[in-house]
Amino acid sequence: MDYFEDTVKTILEREGYWVRQSFKVELTRDEKLEVMQDPRRASIPRVEVDLLVFDAQKNNVLVLEVKSLINSLGVQIKELKEEHEIPQGRYKLFTSANYKRVVFKRLKSQLMQLQMASETTTLQLGLAAGKVHRWGETSAEFDKLFKQNDWEFWSPQLIKSKLEKMAGDGYENNPTVLAAKILLGTKGDS
Repeated sequence: MDYFEDTVKTILEREGYWVRQSFKVELTRDEKLEVMQDPRRASIPRVEVDLLVFDAQKNNVLVLEVKSLINSLGVQIKELKEEHEIPQGRYKLFTSANYKRVVFKRLKSQLMQLQMASETTTLQLGLAAGKVHRWGETSAEFDKLFKQNDWEFWSPQLIKSKLEKMAGDGYENNPTVLAAKILLGTKGDS
């Protein structure tokens, strides 16, 4: 389990969403061939989506990639702007249109089999980042890129503001809520 994923999951659940963590998308051999475009390279790791976020009112599933990257440069805009025919790198769903198309088609099929989605359910790609490289310099670029592609972006500042709100709520025996209350020094009922 990734603790940053768990933190984002807790925020989403407290906002009323249904969330599934570490969802495995089971691509068939033919789908792998379609992605890799070479029979010799038809073996790719199983796709695992960090968080699936169900918005029942909108009949939408947010396919949320969660990257803390705290001890690194953070999410870099240049990596998200790359385009690859064959998926590669850290942000495959963002940078390979064919990969995203194949994965989303299989994901929707699996969700329908599990009766967690219908034919009219929409899927949207999103990213939650614990750290962004040069955020002050690139925030407008992130906004533009994500808006152009109809992706959702949770910046470190947005996540922090959601944790601050959570810290102001009443007591809950949840590690994320307790840590937010302790770190942000908020008053809460005991």
